[in-house]
Amino acid sequence: MPSNPPSPPCQGGARPEQILPSPDKGRMGGVKPPHIRPLGLVDYAPTWQAMIDFTATRTAETPDELWICEHPPVYTLGQAGKPEHLLADNGIPLVQIDRGGQITYHGPGQVVIYLLLDLNRRGFKVRELVTRMEQAIIDLLAEHGVAATRLDKAPGVYVGHAGASGYPAKIAALGLRIRRGCSYHGLSLNVEMELAPFSAINPCGYAGMPVTQTRDLGVALTTAQAAEALTRHLIRQLETPLETP
Repeated sequence: MPSNPPSPPCQGGARPEQILPSPDKGRMGGVKPPHIRPLGLVDYAPTWQAMIDFTATRTAETPDELWICEHPPVYTLGQAGKPEHLLADNGIPLVQIDRGGQITYHGPGQVVIYLLLDLNRRGFKVRELVTRMEQAIIDLLAEHGVAATRLDKAPGVYVGHAGASGYPAKIAALGLRIRRGCSYHGLSLNVEMELAPFSAINPCGYAGMPVTQTRDLGVALTTAQAAEALTRHLIRQLETPLETP
């Protein structure tokens, strides 16, 4: 096993640094908490390739990692994605990738966390991991007085009541790929971004689904603050027994 797992390049050529300590043992059967790597603003394609490389070369002893980043404007289309869900060409690049799900948008002001986890070691099924990811976001929003929920058959986190489209507003998206019992890709939370690019897609394949962000809900968090808080909630969810919602 290489001493330094593959990591995507950061702006300025700097390597990501671990920002949270990894105690010797977590609470999930002695599994260590994941290493945390803040990447800053990084291009999507090399980050995706780095996740693939990390997952392909990891062993049973490789520590899990969470990669925290933002991306320049980009649309990503999942394996089952339909090109017609991109409604207009606005000059933002489209990358077809290997996660589940349909189309989504990433841009500055959105927290992206990639979960590079050994699910077998943690004893997680995929559905349980998705539930834990959603719950971390729900708990973060609840801290700031925002009630959020999940929807059946539409992974992600939603706020408010269903509007004319029939859907509540989506504030966070999820998508994963599992290879050899290990996950990559992850989640994105809209914080203080330009939302207009979402109007050029059917978010996650749902026509007319509204999209919102924490700033528009009165949550006074910068992107960096939201990333730190969401990482804290996510680690808590990864290390504690699952509570059935």
